[in-house]
Amino acid sequence: MRHSRAEAERWLGQAENDLASAGVLAREGFAAQACFTCQQAAEKALKALHYWGGARFVLGHSLVELLGPLLPQYPQLARLQEAAQRLDQYYIPTRYPNGLPGGAPFQVYTKTQAAEAVASAQDFVALVRAAVGPR
Repeated sequence: MRHSRAEAERWLGQAENDLASAGVLAREGFAAQACFTCQQAAEKALKALHYWGGARFVLGHSLVELLGPLLPQYPQLARLQEAAQRLDQYYIPTRYPNGLPGGAPFQVYTKTQAAEAVASAQDFVALVRAAVGPR
C-alpha cells in the first residue's frame, strides 16, 4: 500500500487548525459554529488517514461512513463510532436556520455541546496523528 504522507499531512494539518479554531469558538460562546467546526476537524482527520492509506479521492462528509472502512486496519478507531454519530448531527443543522424545527442554530446549541464536540474532535485528531506519526 502506497502512503501519501504529503496529502495526509495537508488534510491532517487542516484538521488540527480547524480543531484549534473550534476551541476559540467554543470559549467565545459560538457553540453552533464550534460544533460544526469540530465535525469538520474530525472529517478532515479521517480523510487524512484515507489518503495515508493510499486513497486517491475521498468523497463524503459522514464521519460514520468515513470511519467504517478504516476500522479493519485501525481497530483503535472503533472507540470513535459513537462520537462519529454525534458529530455527524452537527454537519447541517448547526449552519442553517431552517435546519432545526424552531429557532436558529446560535439560539439552540449550548456551551456543553460545544465542549463535548471539541473533546470528541480532539480524540479523532489525536488518534489519526498517532497512526500517521509525527510531522
